[in-house]
Amino acid sequence: MFENTTIKEFTEQLASPSSVPGGGGASALVGAIGIALGDMVGEHTVGKKKYIDVEEDIKALMVRAQDLRARLVDCVEKDAVAFEPLSKAYKIPKDDPSRDEILEKCLRDAAQVPLEIFEICLESIEVVKEFKEKGSRLIISDAATGAVMLKGAMYGAAINVKVNTNLMKDREYADEIADYVDEKLEEYEIIADQIFESYYNTL
Repeated sequence: MFENTTIKEFTEQLASPSSVPGGGGASALVGAIGIALGDMVGEHTVGKKKYIDVEEDIKALMVRAQDLRARLVDCVEKDAVAFEPLSKAYKIPKDDPSRDEILEKCLRDAAQVPLEIFEICLESIEVVKEFKEKGSRLIISDAATGAVMLKGAMYGAAINVKVNTNLMKDREYADEIADYVDEKLEEYEIIADQIFESYYNTL
């Protein structure tokens, strides 16, 4: 659906009346850009004599970063696919006895992709933190920029999880997910801020 879409086309679709792509897909794309900036730090570090002691670490980080980026790009499509059944479920007549069960399942499914995006962003922030600590000082601003973008993507994914859990009737299940997201959000926003501020405050 979006694999061969240009940036211009994607942003036009975001701005359109269509429900997809939406906030989840946009968060995944922003996250992919954020981790790509971390990988860029690696590309500018490998092969430099000054960083020979950490070269193997950097190479390993680059492999992780490339995998994370690919998974986030995949989530752009997955989020759109997951939302379609939910949008149809809302159109089921309220007096239909199967409506609640179908809607609950669709809400669970719709929450899973942004939750996946959220968790990939958490891991990506950790990877960017290592790029910032071990990578070339000449391009560390890109690690800081990546951290900020991943923080935004993390926030976007979190709200797209909770907008679905908020509507679920199974409150035990919903609250467990929501509490997990709250806890991780608080933990990782601090890490992302530290990556950014530790560089920004030196300028």
